[in-house]
Formats: sequence, C-alpha cells, structure tokens
Amino acid sequence: MTKPGGRAAVAAFAIACVAGAGAAQEPAPHPTLVTRWAREVKPDAVLPEYPRPQMVRSVWRSLNGRWDYAITAKDAPAPAVWDGGIQVPFPVESQLSGVRRAVLPSQRLWYHRAFRAPRPARGGRLLLHFGAVDWEAVAYVNGRRVGEHRGGYDPFTFDITDALRYGGDQQLVVGVWDATDSGPQPRGKQVLRPHGIMYTAVTGIWQTVWLEPVPRRHISGLEITPDVDAGAVRLKVAVGGAPGARVLATVLDGAQAVASGAFPADSVVAIPIAVPKLWSPQDPHLYGLELRLAGGDAVRSYFGMRKIAVARDSAGVNRLFLNGRGLFELGTLDQGWWPDGLYTAPTEAARRFDLETLKRLGFNLIRKHVKVEPERWYYDCDSLGILVWQDMPSGNNDTPEGTENFAAELGRVVDALRNHPSIVMWVPFNEGWGQHDTEQIVQWLRLHDPSRLVDDASGWTDHGVGDVMDVHDYPGPAAPPVEPRRAAVLGEFGGLGLPVQGHLWIERGAWGYRRFASLDSLWSAYRALLAQLRFLIGDGLAAAVYTQTTDVETEVNGLMTYDRAEVKLPEAAAAEHARLYGPPPLVRVAVPDSRVEAQQWRYTTTRPDSGWVRGDFDDSAWQTGPGGFGTDSTPGARVRTAWNGPDLWIRRAFTLPAAPLVRPHLRLHHDEDAEVYVNGRSLGAYSGYTTGYVVVPLDSSAAAALTPGSNTLAVHVHQTSGGQYIDVGLIEVLKP
Repeated sequence: MTKPGGRAAVAAFAIACVAGAGAAQEPAPHPTLVTRWAREVKPDAVLPEYPRPQMVRSVWRSLNGRWDYAITAKDAPAPAVWDGGIQVPFPVESQLSGVRRAVLPSQRLWYHRAFRAPRPARGGRLLLHFGAVDWEAVAYVNGRRVGEHRGGYDPFTFDITDALRYGGDQQLVVGVWDATDSGPQPRGKQVLRPHGIMYTAVTGIWQTVWLEPVPRRHISGLEITPDVDAGAVRLKVAVGGAPGARVLATVLDGAQAVASGAFPADSVVAIPIAVPKLWSPQDPHLYGLELRLAGGDAVRSYFGMRKIAVARDSAGVNRLFLNGRGLFELGTLDQGWWPDGLYTAPTEAARRFDLETLKRLGFNLIRKHVKVEPERWYYDCDSLGILVWQDMPSGNNDTPEGTENFAAELGRVVDALRNHPSIVMWVPFNEGWGQHDTEQIVQWLRLHDPSRLVDDASGWTDHGVGDVMDVHDYPGPAAPPVEPRRAAVLGEFGGLGLPVQGHLWIERGAWGYRRFASLDSLWSAYRALLAQLRFLIGDGLAAAVYTQTTDVETEVNGLMTYDRAEVKLPEAAAAEHARLYGPPPLVRVAVPDSRVEAQQWRYTTTRPDSGWVRGDFDDSAWQTGPGGFGTDSTPGARVRTAWNGPDLWIRRAFTLPAAPLVRPHLRLHHDEDAEVYVNGRSLGAYSGYTTGYVVVPLDSSAAAALTPGSNTLAVHVHQTSGGQYIDVGLIEVLKP
C-alpha cells in the first residue's frame, strides 16, 4: 500500500507498543476490540483443524492451547521459572494470547509445554511440525536440541524421535528471537512502534504446532502441476527413508477414481485425465488425490486443473487469461490482520468469513499483501474459487544478510504453496520496499514455477520484466500504458475511508485515503470508481485491486470494519462488480487527449481578457505547446509541457461531424481545480484533483454547446500545492 504523503497526507495515530530499549514492557493501552469469534476460542480446542490440507494423514495431534511462556534477555539460557500462561498459536502481542506484551530485539521469548508422545509404529518416526514462527526458532525436547529454523512465514518440521523418553511426559521448549523492523529479514507490515500503515509487531508461534507419527518409509514432499494443454496432472513425490520407492497415485472425482499411475519417487510423472474439468472462480472444481507407498505411507491431497497466461484478446490487447479465456480480475488488497489475534485468525470460521464475504460481493481475486497465510486459508480460496496474487513479505534487504534471508524464505514460501490452484501470480516486491536484483528474482521464479505469472514489482518501481505492468493510484483508478508484451494491471486503488463508531481500533486519528461520513456517501464514491474502471478496462486494463478487505488498526479504508461486525458495501455491490466482467463501454474518440499522442494547445500563464473562452477570441499572442501540462511528479501525468505556476489557461480548436455526438463525455485529468468551456459555454467546473484520467458525462445543456464543424475548447486550471496537471479530450459512448 502506498505510504500517504504530499496532498494525500492523512493524520495517523501512533500506537506505541514499546518504549525504548531495556526490559520487556507492556504495550501502551489500546482498545480491547475483538471479533465475535473470540468467545469461541477454548484452550482445549484452539484452531483444531488439520493444518496441512495438501498432504493429509489420519493420525496426528495438535499442540495448540495453553503453554508456559517467559521473556528473558536475548542471550539468557532457557528459564527455570515461567512468567505465566500463553495461548498458542496466538502471537504474544495479541489479546487472544492472554499475554499482550511486546518483545524487544534485545529479548527472547520462550515457550514450554509437556505432552504425551504417540508411539510410532516399529521403526517409525515422530515429527514435530510448526506452521510458522516469527522469526528465529530453536526447539528442545527433554533438554535435547532437535532443530533450528529462521523464517517467519514458512512451515518447518523437526524429527524428534531420538529425543523422546517413553513412559511419561515429554518436555518441549521453544526459544524465539525476532528483530522485527530492526533486523534484515522479511517481516511485512510489523513494526515495534505502530503508526499509519504499519501495524503491531508479531513475535513467536503464530500458526498451529502439531505432532505426526509416520512410518520409516514416508512421503515427505509433494509437487502437483496441472497441465491443461496435455490433459494431465504432473506429480513429483519425495519419500523419506526410502529413496526411489514406488508410489501409487489415484485421481478421484468425488468418490470415483478417474485416473491412476505408478512411478518411482523423486521423478516427474504425467497422469492423463480424460476430459478434465477445469478449475475457475465460476466452477472451482477440485480433484482428489491419494498417494500410497508399497508397504509404507499413505496421504490424501487434491488439485485443480487450470492454466493462467497473458495473451492478446480479439483487439490485440494483452489480457490475463484463465483456461484460454480472457478474465478481468477484480479483488481486494488483503492484509490478513485481526484485532484480537493480529496475524492469527481466532477460528477457522472467522478466516473463512472474510473470503465468503468477498465472494458474495462479487470479487474473484485477493492480493495477499506482504504476508503469507496458514495453508488452510489457501485451501479455502481453492474451494471457493478465489484467485490469489501472493506477495512476498517485504523487509530490510539492503545488506548481504538481508538478501540471503529474502532469497531463502522466498524459495521456501513458493515450495510450500505451489500446489494451490488459487495462486496465479507471485509478487516478490511491493512499491520498491526492499527491492533488489529484480531481473534475477523474476527469472528464478519463472524457472522454478513456470505454471504461474510473475509481477516484478507492484507499484512504482517497474523494471520492465515479468508478466504485468503494475501501478498504484489513490484513490484512482488509473491504468498503465498498454504494452506489446505484458498486461496492464492496477495493483492498488481506492482506499476510501469510513470510520464506524464502536468498531474502531482508536477513537481519534483513524484515516483513509479519502474520508466519508456515511455508508451512502461511501457507496456513491465507490460506485463512481467502478464506473471509471469500466472505461479503463476498455482501454486495456486487465485487473484491479481495491484497498482493502478490512479496516486495520488506524486504517478505516476497509470494506469491512476491523472486527468484521459491519460490511460497508451493500449487497448491490455484487451486481456492480458483475458489470466489470462483461463488455466494457464502446467508445469513439471525438477529440483526442494527450495520453498517447501529444495534442497542440495555445496556452498562457497570464490572466487573459474575459472573452478568452469564446471561439472568436484572438489567442495568437499565446504560446503553443503539446499537452499535457504540469509537473512530472504528478501521479498519472503525461507531461509534455512544463507548468509549475498557480494558473494556466489553454485553448484548442477542433472539428466535429454533422451528426450529433452519442453520449458525449469529457476525458480529463485535472490537478487541481479546472473549468472547461466549449464555444464560450461552460461544460463544467471540477474541483479538487484526480490521480489519473477520468471520464465525465456531459448533461444535455453542456452537450448542446457542441456544434457541427469548428469548435473551441478552453480550459482554466488553478493550482495551490503538490502535483499539478491538466489534459482534456472528448469521447462519445456508443454503447454504455
């Protein structure tokens, strides 16, 4: 998300969670805002669902629930006395953890719990799985170190078999260190001092911890790649304890077996599927998959048959194609934060509620923003039919250690999520934050996972590689220029803010990129954005991502409140969104603007005589220059003549055919206040500023000013601060 600045600057309230270095401190007081699902969190049933739906075994044990915790100096040994209890897997800073304490980079967070170990079968192993721990985790079982992991967003596993003592309780201790925003690791929107678009830090275990007994010969990894063109699914199965073991795969459509194959582990095999049913948002069909080892392990999985590509439509414009057909992708920027659990949703139902709400409102896409979710979230997207653009969490990648951490975790995240059909795009960088070696990273992603598209950088810092050109525009919307090779997408826009009393993280200082006072005014402004999107789709825009799914801490620009108690859009939004998936308006350019080709204008920065708007006014003493006029730093501008003063007057002659125009509209970009005239008659006064070209219908009175033959277009624009720009054209809408 774009950082507020310049004229778009808004008040942001800083919630201080720590107060300098030293001993651990309680966070500054903040509201106890919670979701309705918080009351359903019980110590004996915390997120009890099987956490890995892509590789399911029937025997497992969750270790979620009450643990002991302590916060010590970073270099101190494991404590003998604990500070109290903590609810795992909720971050220690969260309300649902029962602790809500900050952990400084100079400190270490310790966990402890006892458990009874399920005895593996003869020769079997017992695996300890962590969904995710932020950031550096070291685990001990019965005082024996069983493993270490660095990375806040990827799952990891330790084999603890040799550390077990059978016949009694096992003692598990986990030490966690997290530098948050002071360290060289991916960390997303977490900061030690939350403010504006940066949120409360997350430290420690934040996804499910669980035990799983497995045979000595067991399936340890799985890669599933749909091949729609070949009508087959490609499988690669890794096996621990028995390299080269024989694998039997069975593909299921419901309960019916529709294909099968046997092959050696660690090889790639293609299993044909007769007349495969394709996965899409309209029909998210999932095939079941059973894998067995001869005399060994068995797991269940699933997959979807789908193909994503950039291809040209009938007009020769690059679009995003799904299964060989162009599909406009419309979604929300999804931060994945909760007022009670921070990174961790209180329940499965809570997490799914967000997705079901977006689906009901007519969205088909989510951009998961600088965060990685638990795997069950992606399963929900798979089963509901929601496309996902997956961001890599941003971080401080300006040192060799930082770039090494980024590359390692990016690889593990891609490997952990690659089997989910919902994920259609990898987004390694956001708005230049931590961006480095862009060309090499895009190339690595393409080679490592050729089944998906790559967005080299969402917003601002495009390097000309990848599959899309991605811009951000607030409130927008806007579109990048159409390219011969890549698709044009709008990675962020909107950000319309509405504070809803009783559902706020802070009572004063909450903000949005533009703020509204009522649901009706928000809905009106939101519909106006959608109306502009339809014209941009006609120009070549292939996707748009609205900011954002929910309010988050100080931000109130969500489609839902932070506690998910109120949905700010009416159900009618689904019908408005559906129009974006249909044909865009059919338009004809009557008077071109200067977006693509410069148009010549007469202009002056000295106030002219009062008759300057008339067609017979003598402007021969004015200067001549190409549009548009303004400063290069202005968002969405195509500056060809510099203008950086307070006022500008421009005039231009044009010719119209004898037949009246069909539904005439202005197409203009004004920053700031603009007055537009034709033949001395006002077409409208437009206050404020736009961040891109907008289409404005002319009423019958304004349309009557347009006459067959020669006409004169005259514009005055006034500027006060920040960026500045003016360009104007005229179109007719042949089919709305």
